Amino acid sequence: MASVSIPENTTTLLLDIEGTTTPITFVKDILFPYIKDHLEEYLSAHWEEDECKQDVHLLKKQVEEDLRLHRACAQHSLDQSGHTDEEKAIREVVDNVLWQMASDRKSTALKQLQGHMWRAAYAAGRIKGEVYQDVVPSIRRWRRQGLKVYIYSSGSVEAQKLLFGYSVEGDVLDLFDGHFDTNIGTKVESKSYVRIAERMGCPPEEIMFLTDVTREAKAAEDAGVNVAVVVRPGNMELTEEERSHYNLITTFSQLEVNGSA
Repeated sequence: MASVSIPENTTTLLLDIEGTTTPITFVKDILFPYIKDHLEEYLSAHWEEDECKQDVHLLKKQVEEDLRLHRACAQHSLDQSGHTDEEKAIREVVDNVLWQMASDRKSTALKQLQGHMWRAAYAAGRIKGEVYQDVVPSIRRWRRQGLKVYIYSSGSVEAQKLLFGYSVEGDVLDLFDGHFDTNIGTKVESKSYVRIAERMGCPPEEIMFLTDVTREAKAAEDAGVNVAVVVRPGNMELTEEERSHYNLITTFSQLEVNGSA
C-alpha cells in the first residue's frame, strides 16, 4: 500500500486506539476477560471505598436513565444502600456489568468502573498495554515534524492513560498532547469532532483522524476533519466503496508529512 501524505495545513493528529494503535485482540482477549474474571473479587475488596461507591452510583444512574428512555437494560435495580445484603448487591452489579459488556454498551458508567479495575491490574503488573511496533517511532517522528498528537477512544481517558503509561514500550504518555473519551460525545457523531476541535483550539480542517471504523471516519469527515482508515489484521473488512473512498494505511509509517519521509 502506497504512502499517504498528511494534508499540508494539518497541525494535529487524532488517533483511535482499538484496531489503530493497538490490536483489537488486546481489548477482546486481555482487557475485557480480565474484567469478567475479576469483577466480583474486585467489588468485594473495594465495596466500602468511596471510589467504588461512586462507580456503583453511576451504574445505578445509567439503569434509571435507560428505564426513563425505554432503552433495553438489565432487569433489576442496583442498590448499594444498607437495605440489602452485600453479597446480593454485589451480584446485581456483576450481572449489570456483564450484561452491558455482552450488549457492547459504551456507557460512561461502565467505562469508569473498568478503568479503575484496569488501573489496579496495570499497577500490579498483571497487564501491559499493547501497541503496534510502528506506533511509537511514527508518533515521535510526527512530533519532531511539529505535529500535535491526541487520542480519542470510547475507552475512558483513565483507561487510555493506563494503556500507554504501562505499555510494552514503557511509559509513552509524553507522546500525547491530550486525550478524549465519550464524555465529549460518541465517535459516530460528527458533533463530537467539532467539540474536539474547539477544545484543541484549532479548526477541524487542521486535524487528521486515524481510525479503523468507517462510521467514525464518516462522522469526522462530516465535521470537516481529514481522515485515514487504518487496515490492521483482525480489523473489520472494508467494502470496495469504502476502499476507494478513504485513504488507507496498514502502518503508521506510511503516513508522511507533506510527502517527506
